Amino acid sequence: MASEQTHDDAVITAAAARIPSALADLGELVRIPSVAFPGFDESEVGRTAEAVARLAEETGVFDDVSIRRAPIPGTDEMGMPAVLARRAARNGRPTVLLYAHHDVQPVGDEDLWETPPFEPTVRGGRLYGRGAADDKAGIMAHIGAIRALVDAAGPDFDLGLALFIEGEEEAGSRSFAQFLSDNADDLRADVIVVADSTNWDATTPALTVSLRGNARFTLTVRTLDHASHSGMFGGAVPDAMMATVALLSTLWDADGSVAVDGLSTRDTETPEYGESQLRSEAGLPDGVEPIGTGPILGRLWNKPSLTVTGIDAPSVRNASNTLNPEVSVVVSARIAPGQSAAEAYAAIEAHLRARAPWGAQLSFSDVDLGDGFLVDTAGWAVAEARGALADGYGVDPVDLGVGGSIPFISDLVREFPDAQILVTGVEDPHARAHSPNESLHLDTFRHALTSEALLLARLDRRGR
Repeated sequence: MASEQTHDDAVITAAAARIPSALADLGELVRIPSVAFPGFDESEVGRTAEAVARLAEETGVFDDVSIRRAPIPGTDEMGMPAVLARRAARNGRPTVLLYAHHDVQPVGDEDLWETPPFEPTVRGGRLYGRGAADDKAGIMAHIGAIRALVDAAGPDFDLGLALFIEGEEEAGSRSFAQFLSDNADDLRADVIVVADSTNWDATTPALTVSLRGNARFTLTVRTLDHASHSGMFGGAVPDAMMATVALLSTLWDADGSVAVDGLSTRDTETPEYGESQLRSEAGLPDGVEPIGTGPILGRLWNKPSLTVTGIDAPSVRNASNTLNPEVSVVVSARIAPGQSAAEAYAAIEAHLRARAPWGAQLSFSDVDLGDGFLVDTAGWAVAEARGALADGYGVDPVDLGVGGSIPFISDLVREFPDAQILVTGVEDPHARAHSPNESLHLDTFRHALTSEALLLARLDRRGR
């Protein structure tokens, strides 16, 4: 036990020494606008892949480092470049697959950013920039942990390592399942660490044990063959906007709860979480009431939600006295863990078709489905992760449910059913991932890197 503690102390010291270089490298990654969405410069995603591959090679531990792509099923397109590195296990040690992604969300309205989104800026103990938290910090937690392990144990450790840094997670991971199939031998592992989640708060770590699924689609509502004068025909002819508003309003009860038959709710206890904390973390102003019923975390983790995230209609600036013939909206549904996304989407589509007002014509397109996830917390890797988080942060971790979705995890479960999956992360509730002024809490990053380094070192000491 004394020798193990001495080794752990060496890992913690090495991790602390590696924080500055990890943050410097993170800053360089943030400077690359690696948005994988259609219409953005794909070469920037390639630049980030090349930068990550160099970082992996410079650790000196991998037998092979390469940039690979996979075809997108059902199309003639190739997916975005991913980095894949592999080191074979020795002497009966387990193999750990470390996952993160190097693509980022679009910046949205740049006027809402306090500093340029692709210029990393430190203020108030946080690093600001698009991708600073989601998920380039996840990449550097992996790289920094490997560096610390090498510093503490030398480069000839026995642990097997695979590094998989995806390039299209924010854009839907359209080639992900095919990539897993094409590279199964290089990706196969006993433990998979997905560094793409959050923590309880800036000082308390979490292991994510449940994720909601998702169903995203575009709904188009049509009521006219062409636009018509709103004064001449308004009052007798329903326009598409009127029909869309009336139809969407049927999705929620008066209290804001989802009112779609066939959507499930998971019944499980949640930690205490008050309305004041919700207001602080979500930015809910005084006077605006929360929606739904029951414990707040139950609403966020275990119940479905429906959000209209986009709309195609005449802008306020271009408004005219016209009845709109057609309106399209994007609907994002979050599905309770345990219900299949396909089943949930079918229930939502059936609900909308049955309630189309005034015979409005509905069409559905761009359907994107992803199942939720429930972790088996009985595995030995979960116990190792909890211990490493407790020692890395100095605080016992919380088992966390997350209202967001990581749909590709269901692909990992299907392809590697025997692997134990650990969902961790470097974010805190104020990271504002996907939003303007995304940021990384620097102390959280330091603790996350240290925890992962401890986890790798302890797995290097145990058999499979």
